[in-house]
Amino acid sequence: MEYIKWLRGKVGQDYVILNFAGAIIQDKLGRLLLQKRGDNHQWGFPGGCIEIGESAEETVIREVKEETGFDININGMIGVYSKYFHEYPNGDKAQTICVFFDCSLIGGEMKIDQSETLELEFFDIEQIPPLFHQQHCDALEDFLNNKRGVYR
Repeated sequence: MEYIKWLRGKVGQDYVILNFAGAIIQDKLGRLLLQKRGDNHQWGFPGGCIEIGESAEETVIREVKEETGFDININGMIGVYSKYFHEYPNGDKAQTICVFFDCSLIGGEMKIDQSETLELEFFDIEQIPPLFHQQHCDALEDFLNNKRGVYR
């Protein structure tokens, strides 16, 4: 978040390229963890912006812990989703590049970070609500179809 604030202080709300890491986390019952976001009140997968000096792997582990309270194991990379555009509720615009990982829970307890998250919930695959961005929809489709190493 600090990187985005710094960057926006330089360029305002114009289009920038932002790099993210996201987690599709499946529990032992096969349900997927979704986060109801604080910025747009819609569902998506946990994750966040890669900070200067971080790898995508480090980012997804840190962001999931901050946003959910859970510790995760990365089982593998689903893909890199790069040709997506987003306008945030505050008017900021970005081309978002997200590396999505297939993850499993290894510890921690569900804890909502009130600054970014309204709700956390595990959903059966058949009952996943609409996701806030096509990038998340495409990653979910690839995950469910067992596609790995995707690049879009």
